[in-house]
This record gives sequence, C-alpha cells and structure tokens, in this order.
Amino acid sequence: MILPGSIVQLFEPWNKYYSHSKGAETVVQFLHIGGTLLAGGLAISADRGSLRTVRGVVADRGQQLRELAAVHRWVITGLVVVVISGLAMLTADIETFFGSWIFWTKMGLVALLLLNGLLMLRAESALGKDPAPASPAWASLRRGSISSLALWFIITALGVALVNLS
Repeated sequence: MILPGSIVQLFEPWNKYYSHSKGAETVVQFLHIGGTLLAGGLAISADRGSLRTVRGVVADRGQQLRELAAVHRWVITGLVVVVISGLAMLTADIETFFGSWIFWTKMGLVALLLLNGLLMLRAESALGKDPAPASPAWASLRRGSISSLALWFIITALGVALVNLS
C-alpha cells in the first residue's frame, strides 16, 4: 500500500520526537503492553472460568455470570489504553506499519476479537434472562471463550512479529 506523503508529513514531528526519545518510547510501549496485560489477562482468566463453568458444576453458573459482568469495565479500559498507545506507535513509524501485512492481519484479528466480545456480551445477556443449563447461550459463551483465548494469543504473537519482522 502506498501512503500519501501528506500523511507522512502530518506525523513527522511525532516520528522525530518518538524516535529520539527513549522516555516517550518506553512510556508508549509500557502502556501498550500494560493495557494488553490488563485486558488480555482478565479476559483470559474470565474465559477460563467460563469454560470451567460450562462443563462443570451448575451451581457455579450464576457466580460466573456475575464475575463476567464485573470484569467488562477493566477489559474495556485495557483495550482503550491499547488502542491509544497502538495509534501512538503506528503514527511514530507509519510508513513501516502501513505497508505491513503483519500489521493489517493483526488489526483484522483485533476487529474479530471485538466482534467476538460483542457476541459474548449477547450470550451473557441471554443467560441473564435464562441461565438454565439447557440454554443454548451457554454453548455460545463456550465458543466465544475459546475464540477469545485463541485471538488474544495470536494477536500477541503478531505484535511480537510486527516489531521483529517489519
């Protein structure tokens, strides 16, 4: 993909500052990794709990639904930090990332992760109305949890590849 020169020029001051400031680079990268740790860590833990609950004891199901509701704000907060810091890193080296298939693959998978989160919220909402063990929403929650686990790890791997291979 060819990036218009005007966009490169727009971000040139940030590029120069970021590339010459170890402090800025450290803070932005920490925010990206920290946000990923917050959002991904909590999501992975919640996914594990959901998978255990779906195949386990029926009595745990209500507690798991309450736990999922409590974790959403923290996961969203982490994702907001990841997006903002990711944009800061993108604009610091927009020419490299804009043309990278790894970057666009990662962004596509992030979009899938967000869509999966929306589908999981719908399943949780359905379970809030009908938490019966026979509810088909439990199977949806299970599929969403498995997808979430896979996406978090693949996106993380692509983030490492993006830094090392671009």
